[in-house]
Amino acid sequence: MSEKIGFIGLGIMGGHMARHMSERYDLMVFDIDPVKVSAIEKAKRGESVAEVGGYADIVLLSLPTSPIVRQVALGDDGLIGIMEKGKVLIDTSTTEPAISREIASRFTERGVDFMDAPVSGGEGGARNAALAVMAGADQQVFDRYSPYLKAFGKSVVRVGEIGAGGVAKLVNNMIVGSAFAVIAESFALGMKNGLDPAVLYDAIKDGWAGSMVLNVAAPGIIARNFVPGGSIDVLFKDIGYALSLARSQNIPVPMTAMVDEIFKAARATGRGPMAQQVIIQLWEDLLGLNNGGNRG
Repeated sequence: MSEKIGFIGLGIMGGHMARHMSERYDLMVFDIDPVKVSAIEKAKRGESVAEVGGYADIVLLSLPTSPIVRQVALGDDGLIGIMEKGKVLIDTSTTEPAISREIASRFTERGVDFMDAPVSGGEGGARNAALAVMAGADQQVFDRYSPYLKAFGKSVVRVGEIGAGGVAKLVNNMIVGSAFAVIAESFALGMKNGLDPAVLYDAIKDGWAGSMVLNVAAPGIIARNFVPGGSIDVLFKDIGYALSLARSQNIPVPMTAMVDEIFKAARATGRGPMAQQVIIQLWEDLLGLNNGGNRG
């Protein structure tokens, strides 16, 4: 595999993912923050989206929102005018399926392949090359390019055609968001009734309540560590995408709607940039628990 790789978007997830790719492949990176570009020491430093698109045979995106993905792909200075026939664009962002299908349609007209391949596993998974990758692509495209995704993915699974990866990621984040919410309210109930949260976590983590989300949320609650890997703002955005998809198909998703309101409340109280487990403070404030006043 001698293709040149481009990576656009070096945030909390993308920075780690690009670093792993730089250790295996000929890589050029770009981000609007030049400090993040400089941090990927083994990669070439791109000056623009266009430069990366012109350089690379395989371009990966890790961007914060669907509108930004669309702009980078299809905007006036986007990749649509740069990438040539025979190349591929792989979007690892959490992008609305309709946007992925629009991008794929436009790129296919130019002979450029497309794969939506969002990831899950948080900053820890990205740091340790242990992400779950959910891919939507033609089978031949997936077979050809999925080996590259194993640079940062512990599992790389094709879930269907274009857009299916995005649907799978929204399902994933509906479950994740609901788990964070119920962990917060249940731990608050336990603490209100005199339970030490560290002892509570130790008691339940190996039972049916055990999960990867619990293993992130509970230690954060115990240590009062709300420094984001993922954040309230990011998961709130993803839950909003899931609600939009469900509503467009008249599918009831009442639990997700409730989680959306909980995360909205956290953002309204200034906690949006913090880690998801910070929502326990909503209950701590309500119940008058002693450490509810600690905002960070």
